Amino acid sequence: MKSKRKIAASLILLLVAAIAMLSIYHISRATPSADEKSITVSVTHSDGGERQFDIETESPNLRGALEEENLISGTESAYGLFVETVDGETADMNASEWWMFSKDGESLPTGVDDTIIADGERYEITFTVGW
Repeated sequence: MKSKRKIAASLILLLVAAIAMLSIYHISRATPSADEKSITVSVTHSDGGERQFDIETESPNLRGALEEENLISGTESAYGLFVETVDGETADMNASEWWMFSKDGESLPTGVDDTIIADGERYEITFTVGW
């Protein structure tokens, strides 16, 4: 009788230990943040060369995501960042050069500061000449 109780107690203890370990595993494992997004950015340079960047970010806007990757820089204005340099290439405003930002081929109606991003989106940045 005592051996059956020992076996039953051992099985119960083993079951409790297994449940505890599974609980600890589920609680402590890394889970992606609800704010984590994955976007794709395609940059077309003045020579027609194109580079694609797959960006993982928690930034709510396009500016933050691009700055995290050191892809853009520019001058602060009353409307946010005026992007002058993308992927190491600087547009010359005196030569009517600028960077056009678009999403799925359509020009963005907002600047990089005000462009809210979502998971899975695709953006294009194109070196452009002429106003």
